[in-house]
Amino acid sequence: MGSLSIGHWLIVLAIVALIFGTKRLRSAGSDLGGAVKAFKEGIGSGSTSTANSTATPATIDVQAKDVSAR
Repeated sequence: MGSLSIGHWLIVLAIVALIFGTKRLRSAGSDLGGAVKAFKEGIGSGSTSTANSTATPATIDVQAKDVSAR
């Protein structure tokens, strides 16, 4: 047992190509590549904007409860 050999992966790839068609696989690959590219750009721009940010930390207002009624 163990991992599949390269021949097994080629057979699996051929079966997947027959089931889904190469056009659909190509579009899915380009969609995935676009999503990864957008994610990387988002991570890159997010780290630079937070480093230059001068926002103050958030505060929480808490109201005291009257415990003398007990």
